[in-house]
Amino acid sequence: MATLRRFLVNRASFLVGLLLLVLGALSIAGLGQATRDSAVDDSLPAGTDSTRAAQVRDTLPQEDGSTAIALFTRDDDGELDEAQVDALREAVAGLEVDRVEVPDGPQALVAAEDGTAAISVLPVRASDATTTAAAVGDLREALDRAVPDGVTAQVTGPAGVQADLAAVFDGADVRLLATTAGVVAILLVITYRSPVLWLVPLSVVGIADQTAAVLATRALEELGVPWDESTTGILSVLVFGAGTNYALLLISRYRDELRSHEDRYEAMRLALRRTAEAVFASATTVVVGVLCLALSLVPTTRGLGIACAVGIVVAVVFVLGALPGLLVACGRWVFWPRVPHVGTASLAEGRSLWRRVGDAVARRTVLFAVGTVALLAVLAAGLGAARLGLPTAEQFLQTPEAITAGERLAESFPAGSSDPATVVTRDPEAATTALDGLAGVQGVTPGGEGGGWTELSVVLADAPDSEAAEETVERMRAALAGEPSTYVGGATAEAVDLADASTRDRLVIFPLVLLLVLGALLLLLRAVVAPVLLVLTVLATYVAALGVGWWVFSGLLGFSGIDEGMPLLAFLFLVALGVDYNIFLVTRTREEARLHGPREGMLRALAATGGVITSAGVLLAAVFAVLGVLPLVVLAQLGVVICIGVLLDTLLVRTVLVPSLALLLGDRFWWPRRVGPEAEQAPARHLAQR
Repeated sequence: MATLRRFLVNRASFLVGLLLLVLGALSIAGLGQATRDSAVDDSLPAGTDSTRAAQVRDTLPQEDGSTAIALFTRDDDGELDEAQVDALREAVAGLEVDRVEVPDGPQALVAAEDGTAAISVLPVRASDATTTAAAVGDLREALDRAVPDGVTAQVTGPAGVQADLAAVFDGADVRLLATTAGVVAILLVITYRSPVLWLVPLSVVGIADQTAAVLATRALEELGVPWDESTTGILSVLVFGAGTNYALLLISRYRDELRSHEDRYEAMRLALRRTAEAVFASATTVVVGVLCLALSLVPTTRGLGIACAVGIVVAVVFVLGALPGLLVACGRWVFWPRVPHVGTASLAEGRSLWRRVGDAVARRTVLFAVGTVALLAVLAAGLGAARLGLPTAEQFLQTPEAITAGERLAESFPAGSSDPATVVTRDPEAATTALDGLAGVQGVTPGGEGGGWTELSVVLADAPDSEAAEETVERMRAALAGEPSTYVGGATAEAVDLADASTRDRLVIFPLVLLLVLGALLLLLRAVVAPVLLVLTVLATYVAALGVGWWVFSGLLGFSGIDEGMPLLAFLFLVALGVDYNIFLVTRTREEARLHGPREGMLRALAATGGVITSAGVLLAAVFAVLGVLPLVVLAQLGVVICIGVLLDTLLVRTVLVPSLALLLGDRFWWPRRVGPEAEQAPARHLAQR
């Protein structure tokens, strides 16, 4: 390690940093991110009934695409007269839209019994979301031109929803990157109070972010693991957040060492040696944690875990490999106007705000410990009323046309008409007989055929995302249980299976992540009590953040539920990243305790790391909150919960709870190790006695 530090920190080491940045830039420009065509089962849990149905439907020649439903209503919400219906029938028959088929005969336009609406079911032949979105966009423009005056045309159905979902990510990468970089730049300027210094870490982390996207997508392509647009979005936020955190820790320690070392190269070598252990330990816990997502039943979730692991490794390599040489090459002036000089008191020796907080905790340790635990319990109480499951109508921050049209369609037609359930079977007659007259089933219509399979379109009486529709799907599966090679699919069935898969993933991945993070802390600290307590504090932070998040979602924002997949991702990132700040604190505590004892060591460590950890936590919280720029509720919910959790961990748990527990337990906090001055002297006394 000493040789590596000399290689990374010397008078020519800025060349190493520049070379690393150039290699990253070349990989971005030369390789670029991998692209792929999405498959029907990318986001569906493996092995479930609805996934098999989707896979079979994808093999049917008639099912190379999706279905759009054009809804026609009067502008004044009145009844469509006969002339308008005839005009609409002619307008639909005359549609010429690439990849959109217009059915023949009277079924080309179906009027509602109440006379206030009419629909046309239009197959869209497209193999991916991008092509579907383009076809639906052309269809909407064509309908606007073709409908008679006084009539409004809207497009809904599976193809309409897919198109509006794809629109969420139009320009998302650029928007997300620009917003994230802007937030990081502002917070770095505030943190360093320097017009120059922030440019160095931001440049390093920015190139690391784009390099991580290239390497992660290329790795997923080689492994054959799917990913989607949200994968690269979350990856970018994670790399920016974690990478900037590591840079803050290194720069803070470097500035501290400059206060006692004239030679800035020696100062950086010491800073790198004392920072690398904490950064490596932190990165290891995050990598191990996110890789647990590889056990998920959902393919794109597995891809997210692998991508995030690659991203963290890239962030560590760039921050510890490029940043030291570049900073040292700049000289002390890079900190202007707050240039550190030899002889200035170090952070650990000063009377900073965080030292005063530590002293207050030390005077009333029990009160602070009990009060913090009670506050976390109160915040977590919101979980008692939380509801998992987010209806389709609430999956967008701004309700798109496909959702509003679907809601209007349900007022005049059976609620399930906008997105029928599907049954694929080798015995359509037996399946139809089993479904006829079943409660909640409005009608069964034969669809595509091929390879011995037949698709049945099943219109449900209830809205596709309602609990009643889900109960109908369960009844359908029970009625068809005796039919071989028969699968129930469609949006409602997929929601049921995804909920079950999410429950299974939580039961498997939650305890595994906790055990692996605990194991990493045991190896790092070589203690038992401290790792257990640190894991428990992070777990308490997660529960409290989820409780507060539910109050925000249900009370302030009016959502009826939490997305099924969000708690797992929030748990993973909060536990893995939340442990980071505890690692930064306790590794510095162990270092200070060797000379000053456990009690004073904790207070000095809090004084030394309080500012940088708070800055890192605020920055990480703000970066994850940036996910809210995408109008997809699941990402906004994820960003809000992680933002709340990181702030709780940074400002409350790490600042008050962990120090109070360490001060209460004293040497027992480090059991079975001893970390005080007597621990350093013990080997020497033992040799003297021999």
